[in-house]
Amino acid sequence: MLKIVVCVSGGGTNLQAIMDAIDCGKITNTQILAVISNNPGVKALERAEKYGVPGICMSPKEYASRAEFNEAFTNKMCELSPDLVVLAGFLVKIPEQMVSKFSGRIVNIHPALIPSFCGVGYYGLKVHEKALERGVKVTGATVHFVNEGMDEGPIIAQKAVEVLDGDTPEILQRRVMEQAEWILLPQAIDDIANGRIKLVGNHVRRA
Repeated sequence: MLKIVVCVSGGGTNLQAIMDAIDCGKITNTQILAVISNNPGVKALERAEKYGVPGICMSPKEYASRAEFNEAFTNKMCELSPDLVVLAGFLVKIPEQMVSKFSGRIVNIHPALIPSFCGVGYYGLKVHEKALERGVKVTGATVHFVNEGMDEGPIIAQKAVEVLDGDTPEILQRRVMEQAEWILLPQAIDDIANGRIKLVGNHVRRA
């Protein structure tokens, strides 16, 4: 049984996709231990409560320094001791000490086709704003393992999504969620839970 902690920052639509996939059997051999949010009062925490899993809020703003937060966050994750940490719209950089302790056991969903529109400053709606500004015809989403860099870890899966005339950032964001994110992330978790995907060195190995 793969035990996961899901980290979120907002509404938790990817969290809901994971929970729904577990309930309908698209994700098997997986249990959610807890949901962690860096923002209090977000809908993601309501989703966790409704689903019956602990919802934990840990905000960098509650600590005197980012170093103190990083230590507390890492300690909390070690206390929970998940097999896999899932970043499902989590807008906080993962501390290097956590990346080290959970090497090969942290995955992230990014709302673009890495290496496009990724790295520092590219998160949330900003990704889709930049894609539309650039005039791309195809965007999408990427699931990848997390390393010390920003959106630089080995890619697990990608799915393309068409950009349509008249798209706004909000409309494009929703389409990318529906057609890519909510499909890719549950599939990646199921693949990891059932041994079809693992990280060997810096390469994704598929069984």
